[in-house]
Amino acid sequence: MIGIVNYGAGNIFSLTAALERLNLQYGMVNTESDLEKYSHIIIPGVGHAGAAMEKLKHTGLIKAIKALKKPVLGICVGMQLITEHSEEGDAALLDIVPVKTKKFDKSLNIKIPHMGWNDVQHKNNSLFEGVEVNAQFYFVHSYFIEYNPTFDIASANYGLKFSAAVQKDNFYGVQFHPEKSGKAGEQILKNFSNLS
Repeated sequence: MIGIVNYGAGNIFSLTAALERLNLQYGMVNTESDLEKYSHIIIPGVGHAGAAMEKLKHTGLIKAIKALKKPVLGICVGMQLITEHSEEGDAALLDIVPVKTKKFDKSLNIKIPHMGWNDVQHKNNSLFEGVEVNAQFYFVHSYFIEYNPTFDIASANYGLKFSAAVQKDNFYGVQFHPEKSGKAGEQILKNFSNLS
């Protein structure tokens, strides 16, 4: 059963709708003791990473989240939160995956935010099992996770190559929105629910 960290920084509705379509049971994590009720944890997030980190601090969940040994998935800003630092608000983050979240540079002649469908090249990883090699996923973000081959499990290009998904131990992050990415996104959520 999936626990969604409810810290006031995620559009939880589209995520819960996707989980319902997949018949995946879920509940909300509001307190530290709630984390024990679930086998899998999702950290959602939209908006500003610095502000999201402040909200997460107010829940008192940070230490408990960092200590988790069960599968954890950060989505969009939730993925950025598991990195060490964001240029957005010059914020220190959870520092679970030692990479940085950076701002897209206007000099790359790209529209910011990066919004819409983009090809994703993934590595052989259980999170992407059954997903086509150049599957398209839906993105909405102005900040990106720097590409680091040690932790990168999928990359995308938008003016430059960036990490579309990362993994360190039991912590996973995806920059795209699987809940808005059709069949490929649903496959990611299903795969996540099957991780042990």
